[in-house]
Amino acid sequence: MNNGKRKFVLVVAAAATALALGASASYAERQPQMRKALEKLKDAEAHLQLATADKGGHRVRAMRLVRDAIREVQAGIRFDNRN
Repeated sequence: MNNGKRKFVLVVAAAATALALGASASYAERQPQMRKALEKLKDAEAHLQLATADKGGHRVRAMRLVRDAIREVQAGIRFDNRN
């Protein structure tokens, strides 16, 4: 991946992270550990997207699992805020 594309992906990932954290900030304020986990998962997703694709399908599977984990953490935050 060339530097221009890499920078673009990082900028998009950072913007998505900022939007997601901003949108859920009021919910996550009371849950600093869940918020931190969500932030780390989004960072991991961005790094996996930048990694070379020659990983025998493991990189793609890892990206899918990280996205699943992000959704689970978000669901946990929502659940805790409702109960």
